[in-house]
Amino acid sequence: MLGRFSGIISNIRTHIIRTDMKGTEQFKEIIKNYLDNRAKEDELFRAKYETTERTIDDVVTYILNEVKQSGCCGFSDMEVFSMAVHAIDELTLEIGKPVNCDVVVNRHIDLTEEEKAEQQALRDEYREGFKKGLAQHLDRVYYKMPDGSLVKAVQGEVKMPEKKTEDKK
Repeated sequence: MLGRFSGIISNIRTHIIRTDMKGTEQFKEIIKNYLDNRAKEDELFRAKYETTERTIDDVVTYILNEVKQSGCCGFSDMEVFSMAVHAIDELTLEIGKPVNCDVVVNRHIDLTEEEKAEQQALRDEYREGFKKGLAQHLDRVYYKMPDGSLVKAVQGEVKMPEKKTEDKK
């Protein structure tokens, strides 16, 4: 069963670069917490973990390169965690070059009010662009009537239905 890291890499082959790396930062935090907890529980691992020169960025880079090389886009929690442990355990392991991508963590991320407003503004901008494009397209659509005359398919402004919100009780 796939865990919270199903869909771990979003479009890794096309190198999507986003300005908000919230998912990636959360991914790093989850990996670091796992490694910290593993070090508390496993004496042999703790010895390597406390003396390693590898940073959490190195571990994440290794994981991303392994994911990229596999060609898969979804991994279970344990598959990802085992890659992280492997990156610490194997001192001669090739980390690889940093990969530009966004990591998707299947967890709820709370947005600030500012981020919510920005997201709403982007949605509104998208809807307006969509309406404009649709209106331009429909402005060129005509029906041919049986008598041979052409009638415009849509008269006037294109209106998008409002999103209905229902109170669930």
